[in-house]
Amino acid sequence: MTQKSEAQKGNITPEMEYVANEENIDVNKLARLIDKGLVVIPKNINGHSKPCGIGEGLKTKINANIGSSSKIDDIDLEINKAKLAQEYGADALMDLSTGSDLTTFRRKIMDAVDLCIGTVPIYEAGVITLNKNKEIIDMDPDDIFKAIENQAKEGVDFMTLHCGITKDLVQKLKAANRMMGIVSRGGTFLASWINHNDEENPLYENYDYLLELSYAYDITLSLGDGLRPGCLKDASDIPQIQELVNLGTLVKRAQDANVQVMVEGPGHMPLNQIKANMEIQRTICYGAPFYVLGPLVTDLAPGYDHITGAIGGAIAATYGASFLCYVTPAEHLSLPSLEDVKEGVIASKIAAEAADVAKGLPQAWDRELKMAQARREFDWEAQFNLAL
Repeated sequence: MTQKSEAQKGNITPEMEYVANEENIDVNKLARLIDKGLVVIPKNINGHSKPCGIGEGLKTKINANIGSSSKIDDIDLEINKAKLAQEYGADALMDLSTGSDLTTFRRKIMDAVDLCIGTVPIYEAGVITLNKNKEIIDMDPDDIFKAIENQAKEGVDFMTLHCGITKDLVQKLKAANRMMGIVSRGGTFLASWINHNDEENPLYENYDYLLELSYAYDITLSLGDGLRPGCLKDASDIPQIQELVNLGTLVKRAQDANVQVMVEGPGHMPLNQIKANMEIQRTICYGAPFYVLGPLVTDLAPGYDHITGAIGGAIAATYGASFLCYVTPAEHLSLPSLEDVKEGVIASKIAAEAADVAKGLPQAWDRELKMAQARREFDWEAQFNLAL
């Protein structure tokens, strides 16, 4: 059972009721949007997260990334980041950990917050591989699927999976004139594995099995953009668009299997290319919700990339993106501090609100009008309560 399969049958789930109430939308209309694949509610059948609707006609949602690394493996710090992200308004949390004892870390995060939880399972498969004293290029495909299934059993709601990087695309990438090559960690893992082993991407080749796992636990697939542009020069290049075409085919297969699915997007991108990219994605990917990192609209602002990301995010969400992955001031520099997490969430919330106003969402306009009235009446308490 998935939210999509229930919507197709005309059944209203408790999660749909919750989201409809939060979004002030008719629940039957919401169910139709879910059935069409235009809205997802990432909610693992084993999870206990608060339902969160993402997609057409709903408020723009915010994701915050946290996670340990082999260099900084401080579980308490990351839990505090998770709590802070929730306090300042994040709707979802992605655990990108590559440190030790990943299972314990995920459990503690899930116990600390009730946000929608996402992961990148190939990171865990990579850690397993390195712990076997093997290189990433020697990764066992079974370890990837074991990580996916184990995380599904734990209650992870959505997973970034780079299914669109194919053997053919890796060969074409070699001939492409890319300045930054592949900047996605998961994309790099898979492209390197494909290149070394001269075999097809296991996630692409075994996509039907992935759909079976996703259906069994109602995992929302977040089809990763492994070839997202890592600088403005690479934006909207052929590898990026070719991967998006692959993802569009995979979206249709997921929707036909009643699996919830969304698509990840760029990346670094000039302002004047963002609208076209959003429109292309909606067309190629059958209207599936679009989840974007930024986009970052200049490469010249290290230390201030929460601002460059908010500028791009506001435009992306205005023209179709449904889900913004926050960017912190530490992007390109280091793991984010607690203050970086706070700044990243607030910047993304500003971008989301600006876009929701531009799209004419009633809830956004209601907040804006209440703030204007509070300012007119010098009602400071109301202003503080309304402020992001």
